[in-house]
Amino acid sequence: MTRRELASRYAGSAAGVLWAYLQPLLMVAAYFLVFDVVFAMRMGDNAPTARVGTYLVVGALPWLAFCESLSRGASSLVDAGGLLQKNALPPVLFVARSVLAGWVVFVPLMAALTLSYIPVSGFGWALLAVPLLLVLQGALALLLAHILAILAAAVRDTLQVLAFALSVGIFLSPILFPISLFPETWRWVLYANPMTALVTGYQSVLLQGVWPGAAVWVVATGWLTLLALLLNVLIQRSRDELVDWL
Repeated sequence: MTRRELASRYAGSAAGVLWAYLQPLLMVAAYFLVFDVVFAMRMGDNAPTARVGTYLVVGALPWLAFCESLSRGASSLVDAGGLLQKNALPPVLFVARSVLAGWVVFVPLMAALTLSYIPVSGFGWALLAVPLLLVLQGALALLLAHILAILAAAVRDTLQVLAFALSVGIFLSPILFPISLFPETWRWVLYANPMTALVTGYQSVLLQGVWPGAAVWVVATGWLTLLALLLNVLIQRSRDELVDWL
């Protein structure tokens, strides 16, 4: 199902599924070209790295994958409404299909990014944290996408609210700026974004070569627990009405 999902997205194009990889790669190249080469911008003394483009890529690539998973996953049940009405298939299959389609692209790109950042971070044990962070992000995307898919089936406005939230969410995370630049008394606001802890973890490994702090794992686990409990409640309450909503 995931393979068909990817093929259908780029059906009719000459490059086919390669576009899924080319788009984020071109984004990464644009960051380096504009910020590191053209403007030669540098960050402050307290930043984890001196180059602006080098910093932006580490957070922007996971964020793009997260947005892709949520956008596709949130509309997956609505898109598959006709099929679900005719076949007694588990709805989670369609959410998982959309999320995995993005992950097939994201994981190889993150592996390539990790290797390319070894000159910055060094080759050490901290690199083993990257697969763990990827697993946490995948679980986070699947849980949240399933929640949003159920809500979108009940209220179609959910998709519009999600689009706005994702456009604003990048400013409520340490993707465009180091977390140290955000006022300490208001820093807790950034953790309202479930990706903040994971982005901080990626930055610790790829930019500083250190194992992510305990706060990264505690916050990420807390979000997963909260979302799992919420999803369980929604599944129980929507079990009989979900197909009718679609």
